[in-house]
Amino acid sequence: MFSSKILIPLAPAALLISGCGSHTPEKKAAPQAAPIAVSVQQVQPATVAEVYEATGTVRARTTSVLSARIMGYIRSINAQAGDTVRAGQTIAVIDAKEIDDAVAQANAAVLEARAAVPEVDNAIAAAKAQLDLAESTMKRMRSLYDQKSITSQEFDEVQARQRMASANHKMAQAKREQLNARIAQAESGLAQASVNKVYTEVKAPFAGIVTERKAEPGMLAAPGMPILVIEQAGAYRLEAAIEESRIASVKQGSKVKVRLDSLDRDIEARVSEIMPALDPVSRTFTARIDLPSSQLIRSGLFARALFPAGEKQALAVPTSAIRQHGQVQSVFVADNGVARARLVKTGATLETGVEILSGLMAGDRVIANPPSTLSDGARIEVRQ
Repeated sequence: MFSSKILIPLAPAALLISGCGSHTPEKKAAPQAAPIAVSVQQVQPATVAEVYEATGTVRARTTSVLSARIMGYIRSINAQAGDTVRAGQTIAVIDAKEIDDAVAQANAAVLEARAAVPEVDNAIAAAKAQLDLAESTMKRMRSLYDQKSITSQEFDEVQARQRMASANHKMAQAKREQLNARIAQAESGLAQASVNKVYTEVKAPFAGIVTERKAEPGMLAAPGMPILVIEQAGAYRLEAAIEESRIASVKQGSKVKVRLDSLDRDIEARVSEIMPALDPVSRTFTARIDLPSSQLIRSGLFARALFPAGEKQALAVPTSAIRQHGQVQSVFVADNGVARARLVKTGATLETGVEILSGLMAGDRVIANPPSTLSDGARIEVRQ
């Protein structure tokens, strides 16, 4: 009885297990992804040009501090930092009423002095006429005196009148000379007052860019007080610090390539000046490199000067092969139909690509332009 009670419930369970096992489907293998088509480039050592890199700052060749030359309150300033100005453009006006009054007074003095010219000239003409008459009379009386036709007293009176006429003529001429000096003095005063009047307007000496504004309207300007700072447009140069060991190779006139990182461009340039003194702290000297005119170049830009420094053997890969992940750089290498990621350390940018300092060997086949979906271990198909 005990065994029959146990077997009854087990039979249906056995049948259930047996029935379930007979209907389990077989698992199918997942299809493999199609290989990704890529192009590769074999890494081979090549002779490349070696460069010496010196960093520096772009500065304006010509900078001018526009200052006041007279005392007075600043009426207006017509430029802000960053504005472009023309040569001769009025960019600040100084209010100086005293100068206007001085110009008016000097002009009045000139007019007054010149107004006296006709009177003095008439006096000279009258004195000359009297002198001519006295000299004619003197000649006639001398003839009569020689003939004993007139007395000595009469001849002496004629001589006295001739001398007085000559003195009056000389006096009139002296007054004319004094008047000329007075006119010249008045004109000089007018010219000086006019110059001071010109100084009430501060003008740009050349076309350029305002880099700094040092004053505001309403301030009292004094001679020598800076108002604006401008730098000449299109005239910039790189001042690069060169190591002392390069003093024999970097010369005035040397060709150099300048790289402006902020503009992502290289510029062909030439060394225009070598500063003779070295910095005793950094042990460097300064090379000034003239840059071509460009509206994109500004004072203060960071730049690199790349000087030719011989040749060397190096491995290079196309720039498109480099993948950047933060500070980590990598490339993909084709290995028996599989893409393998390699961490690399890059060097200088060469004409043939990017220099590889470590991570690759000669003969490695680098994927030149890996697609964004490519990952380590992916199947690839190399196509030419």
